[in-house]
Amino acid sequence: MKRREFITLLGGAAASWPLAARTQQLAMPVVGILNSAGDKWVAAFRKGLSDEGRVEGRNVAIELQSTEQYAEVPSLAAELVQRQVAVIAALGGPAATAAKAATATIPIVFSVGGDPVELGLVPNINRPGRNITGVTFFAKQLLQKQVGILHDLLPKALVFGALINPNNWRHQGELHVANAGSEHDLEAAFAGLVQRHAQALIIAGDAFFFRIGTRLVELAERHSLPAIFSTRELVDAGGLMSYAASLAAAHRQAGVYVGRVLKGDKPGDLPIEQPSKFELVINLKTAKALRLEIPATLLAIADEVIE
Repeated sequence: MKRREFITLLGGAAASWPLAARTQQLAMPVVGILNSAGDKWVAAFRKGLSDEGRVEGRNVAIELQSTEQYAEVPSLAAELVQRQVAVIAALGGPAATAAKAATATIPIVFSVGGDPVELGLVPNINRPGRNITGVTFFAKQLLQKQVGILHDLLPKALVFGALINPNNWRHQGELHVANAGSEHDLEAAFAGLVQRHAQALIIAGDAFFFRIGTRLVELAERHSLPAIFSTRELVDAGGLMSYAASLAAAHRQAGVYVGRVLKGDKPGDLPIEQPSKFELVINLKTAKALRLEIPATLLAIADEVIE
């Protein structure tokens, strides 16, 4: 499902505005948001943009191109380039890859969960160069830590499963147990994990999984699979635990960077922002439902425990 939104103040009664006011609106820079990360994070981006003094409708306009289908992202990127927006904010790995392929001149600020060097977005973290910079929350690099947390939770467990979305380009090449690219795939994916005797589950970071988070929480509980998520929001929704950086903070920082680019900073001179903190959040109510006793060692290092 594709959704488009263009916010402008130049329609209807604008014809009656004084010439100076209309000229000012015509000169207003347009930020194109290419969003494959989910609408939840667009609000965080807007907050960062406003924190840098760019208020939508006053001194900046926004053209939002959002899609839940990753195959549509390149065409949406091309539309923003054709529109000649001032900056492209690429939210999500597929959006970042498509934006880079679409233009080498329009400034790009991305927010991604993978390593931007491995993704081919930039050659260097500290000096990305050319027309691109952004924020990473390094979801892929969290895998080893997440596995370690599950080992601490279930020290006798020998088999762990991972649920990924095969449509997310960032996940290609990873070792995984089950694929789910649509809601129709979920039942079979979880059934397959159970058949392979998975004793715990890592839910990869993916916009699709964020959207259907409550469904994943329900399936994990129904199949008695202790699961660790890549965003704390799904623990608030009833998931067992998460270990991750704040996605809201990452997308907000992308908004800050766009504001700085609009002020004249060159994207290639802005180092890739990396998270300074990762949080472990545990839901004790869910643990009780799964008949799990959370070890004291995990509770001691948890940043938040939901009772």
